[in-house]
Amino acid sequence: MNMTTANTARLLITCEDKPGIVQAVSSFLYHQGANITALDQYATEAQGGRYFMRVEFELEHLQTRKESLLQTFAVNVAERYDMQWRLTLVSDRKKVGILVSKVDHALLELLWRHARGGLDCEITKVISNHEDLRESVENFGIPFEVVPVNKDNKVEAYAKIDELMQGNDLLVLARYMQILSEDFVAKWTMQIINIHHSFLPAFVGANPYKQAYEKGVKLIGATAHYVTADLDQGPIIEQDVERVNHDFTVEQLRDLGQDVERNVLARAVKWHLEDRIIVDGNKTVVFQ
Repeated sequence: MNMTTANTARLLITCEDKPGIVQAVSSFLYHQGANITALDQYATEAQGGRYFMRVEFELEHLQTRKESLLQTFAVNVAERYDMQWRLTLVSDRKKVGILVSKVDHALLELLWRHARGGLDCEITKVISNHEDLRESVENFGIPFEVVPVNKDNKVEAYAKIDELMQGNDLLVLARYMQILSEDFVAKWTMQIINIHHSFLPAFVGANPYKQAYEKGVKLIGATAHYVTADLDQGPIIEQDVERVNHDFTVEQLRDLGQDVERNVLARAVKWHLEDRIIVDGNKTVVFQ
């Protein structure tokens, strides 16, 4: 950990839009001796809407000053503007667990980017309901565990997965082909990211690329979103498409679609790790 990382923090803010918010936040940081290195903001309306802000700043001795900083900001700024907010230290690397079934493209993209330093986190383990990808995962030096899931053991299986994943800040479904229980999702609110093989809600269910082929689609897309109790209805983080035509076979659609899936998922995970996402109801504000 270098000194820059040790002294870097990110502040995310949501509140009713009012005059003076930027001045209040920047003045507070100035008087603390902080140097703002990035500031992004968004308001839903010109007057009276919702306001969102992401601030990244440097502050000497941040590790020892964190608690004082939190308390002072809460009293002097956050309470005055009735803010929902959180402050994170870049040096507190997030811990990530991954769930996968048999298809490996999204998983391997995450593991490769992590190995190359493109995802600033600790991947603690990969859990699957099948043995197929053990060697691929363990080749990256990451623990791999199997928790079988069937119609008769789902309560026990998800309890076991929850136990194994404790201590993680984020779970990623890298084509995990099981529907998580409502109880499980409730324990990980806005801490699970899924990749879906279309622009939601199109082509839900089995064999989406065959469905797309039969419909004669002209675009292949993917959607990364937070998981909620409503299946595939959680806040959308990222989407992308590639144009196709009548010449594409089902296999070509699948290959192209998987390329889109893994890149969309990797971007969504990266933005979460970098504290670029603010969830507002069933929508997200993503600062890039």
